[in-house]
Amino acid sequence: MAVHLAFLRAINLGSRRVFPKSDIQRVVADVGFEDVATHINTGNVRFDTRLRSRAKIEQTLERAFAADRGFDVPTVVFSARDFRAMADDASELNARHPGLARHYVYLLKEPPSAARTAEIEATSGDEGDMVVRGRAAHALLRPGYRAGVVDPLGAAKLLPDATARTLTVITTVADKWC
Repeated sequence: MAVHLAFLRAINLGSRRVFPKSDIQRVVADVGFEDVATHINTGNVRFDTRLRSRAKIEQTLERAFAADRGFDVPTVVFSARDFRAMADDASELNARHPGLARHYVYLLKEPPSAARTAEIEATSGDEGDMVVRGRAAHALLRPGYRAGVVDPLGAAKLLPDATARTLTVITTVADKWC
């Protein structure tokens, strides 16, 4: 069995897309995954599975979540090893940019093409920088960025299969589960 982490997108943001941790755990266990755990109520899940294909794991979870909830729940999956490497890279990137006001990490289903990476990184500006590393796109926001704005650099529209977490959540989850 291999440890994997799943990150659910667009849940618990309002009254229509509610998916409590206990229900997430139940659904993940019901599809046959084991040792299921969640971290906070934003869709961070750890589990063991015999499945090896990331795409199959994502499809299995997305189908089960849709059947249980009645709405689509886009899901991004990492092996524990790959997530740890991404979290370590995110921490190093953060350390190379001292004085940031906020660091968001967009977790991607697939790494973007070179052309899409250039387009994403071109959203960098006075408020911060977008940096793409494999299956992670980093919003490195400087002091003075428009706090409270969901996507101050305008990069999210270029990341259709992504879900964002703060660097704090990324490192906490990696330390806890990887």
